[in-house]
Amino acid sequence: MKIGIIGSGNIGGNLGKHWSKAGHKVLFSSRHPNELKSLVKEAGENAEAVSVTEAFEANADVYLLAMPFKAIDKISELYAGEYGGKIIIDATNPYPERDGEMAQKVRDANYNASEYTAMKFATAKTVKAFNTIHAEHLKDRAFSTIDKLAIPFAAQDQESRAVGKQLIEDMGFDALYVGNLSDTNIMDPDQAIYGKSLDRSTLQALVNTTRVH
Repeated sequence: MKIGIIGSGNIGGNLGKHWSKAGHKVLFSSRHPNELKSLVKEAGENAEAVSVTEAFEANADVYLLAMPFKAIDKISELYAGEYGGKIIIDATNPYPERDGEMAQKVRDANYNASEYTAMKFATAKTVKAFNTIHAEHLKDRAFSTIDKLAIPFAAQDQESRAVGKQLIEDMGFDALYVGNLSDTNIMDPDQAIYGKSLDRSTLQALVNTTRVH
């Protein structure tokens, strides 16, 4: 697959390196692509650095959102003609202390953060993933054959669910499907499985316990 990484910090950078290692074509993007040379070198021959505009114009199969949550409105509007029918993987989190009033509004709303992203990127199919795991575990525990960590994810439809599962498993994690986007409250900041790095059975048990109460 061709994957456009929107935001190439700790989460986007590590995911891109793993996907490149797994054989996917990775387009790292930022407002300053020249600053991504060392990241591209680490990621290998399947990766390149481009501007955000170039990433969307590249007609990727999947776009990973790993930029600050406050950028969702602008990016979804600017590139509305480019991502129709694509898979969007939303790894963002609304942090009011960083993202301001719009993040607080989303956290106070009667919908959750992934549903907000799906509303904004309405012509795409949204997967929520990679927003709950610590960046260092994402970096260091990929491609593990023992003590595999599970990545929880949710998806909008069957196609996005299949792609999300594949891209998690391609980098050596277990994929744990938690439901559709309306079920992702437990993945949001300060909620039940946010910040938890667990094996599949332990994570599944935590999800089940949370939903019983």
